[in-house]
Amino acid sequence: MPTGKEQGIMEKEVNGPAVMMTDEHSDIADFYAGCNVLITGGSGFLGKLLIEKLLRTCTSVGKLYLIMRAKKGKSSEERFKEHFEDPLYTRLKEEQPNFASKVVMIEGQLDNGLELSPENRELLKNSHVVFHGAATVRFDEKLRLAVNINVRGTKEILLFAREMPNLKAIVHIGTAFSQCITKFIDEIFYDPPIGSDELLTLLDILDDDTLEGITPTLLGKWPNTYAFTKTVAEDTVRKYGRDLPLCIVRPSIMIATAKEPIPGWINNLYGPTGVVLGAGIGLLHTLHCDAKNVADIIPADYVINNILAAAWHIGKENAGKFHGPLKPLPPPVLSSKKLELSSDEDPLIYNSVSSCQNSITWGEFMKYNEIYGMEVPSKMVFWYYFFNLHPNIWVHYFFVVFTHLLPAIICDTVARLTGREPVLWNAYKKIHKFSGVISYFSTQQWNFRNDNVMKLWDKLSVNDRKLFYFNVSDLIWRDYYYYHIRGLRVFVVKDPLDTLEEGRRRYRYLKWAHYTLVSLVYLFGAWLAYRVIYFFLSLLLSF
Repeated sequence: MPTGKEQGIMEKEVNGPAVMMTDEHSDIADFYAGCNVLITGGSGFLGKLLIEKLLRTCTSVGKLYLIMRAKKGKSSEERFKEHFEDPLYTRLKEEQPNFASKVVMIEGQLDNGLELSPENRELLKNSHVVFHGAATVRFDEKLRLAVNINVRGTKEILLFAREMPNLKAIVHIGTAFSQCITKFIDEIFYDPPIGSDELLTLLDILDDDTLEGITPTLLGKWPNTYAFTKTVAEDTVRKYGRDLPLCIVRPSIMIATAKEPIPGWINNLYGPTGVVLGAGIGLLHTLHCDAKNVADIIPADYVINNILAAAWHIGKENAGKFHGPLKPLPPPVLSSKKLELSSDEDPLIYNSVSSCQNSITWGEFMKYNEIYGMEVPSKMVFWYYFFNLHPNIWVHYFFVVFTHLLPAIICDTVARLTGREPVLWNAYKKIHKFSGVISYFSTQQWNFRNDNVMKLWDKLSVNDRKLFYFNVSDLIWRDYYYYHIRGLRVFVVKDPLDTLEEGRRRYRYLKWAHYTLVSLVYLFGAWLAYRVIYFFLSLLLSF
């Protein structure tokens, strides 16, 4: 957990005053007053932020139900206890010390659809608001598991919601890149690659080997099982969300928080965060990426505020219209007929993106991280920073060979000769797999529309705009990365800012070693070029 000094540094003002609770009236906080809230995916990055913001700003909220399961040798109770030990909750504990009385852990899972005990199922029927954020976000997940969580789980949550008599709002959390095969992505439904019920039927009748064999055919143009199942999940929402007070929020690539509750908080290495860390510790030196392309990234706290406001708006617009519980939907009719594009009866979709109002390129993204990363080097860095974005795949491969693979061979050979365990080659195998996934998104360009997000922003009161800020037009990217890089150091690398001087000393040594090595390589290259030219000149003169 950060020290007092670190906490002070991380909580400094970013892009204007920090968001503070006020005594002024809040329509959004009033909406959640007395509401029981069900959150799926509460143990994930987005889920933790959602829990923290709800408990801290909507102080009259009813019960907050978290579905949690045993994982990695830990019981659901152990995981629940550890959940609130994260430094993310430090501010909540200070401002709302009795928050724990509102939180109820519900043992269950969505790995194969919604699995709950009869008692817990009855308890959760008392929910007023549902945030469905549970999903597997691994891009290379096996198709069966990805479908069971992302598609079947969504279907069963929606069917369960129909049994809730007091339901006010459901927010399904998708992704802006679920339609990544389309270069212009509007806030509408698109035809799925396969109907959700057809896909679930395939899972039920095919064994694992057969399913894996046809996975490439099923994916078609979609780059991975994550994007594929998230777009099919939207078909599920469209079919099974009928008559429900429902909306979809599609975040683009989420990165560390900008302001709340701590600037720069993050707990994972997904996407560009992993690139920044890999480059910062001196392991990643090249990425297949077009530096001129727009990086549609968005701070996670902006997404959280968008989600909370969206539920408020859906609840307000549907007040008095929803009379649950609803009758069960008729059995699905399997059909290859494609759906038409969105109609007025479809749920609202919010593209929570940055590029429409405040774009930043991949080149700028890496440059800002480089500038601020040099200021606070970690004592755990492996090598001095040198990193380049290469739009040409063959140039990228050249750098992979000479800046990743050859050093790995040399270092691992030395390790074996000295009796140590070789680790670099295996590390680069993982890095190259990760960077290969990233390159699909870093070498292409998408355009989005976020009109619904801006209309929602216009509906907020002055005070709610302070408490639930999500207008990215005012975000100053350069200031943001000051905290982004420090957050990575403190919360991911687990290297406290107290070790800064030690990190700087190590970095000065690595800088000297790096430029010495580079100079030797250039000298060797010059000598080799001289010998080759001399050889050919001698050969010509001999005739």
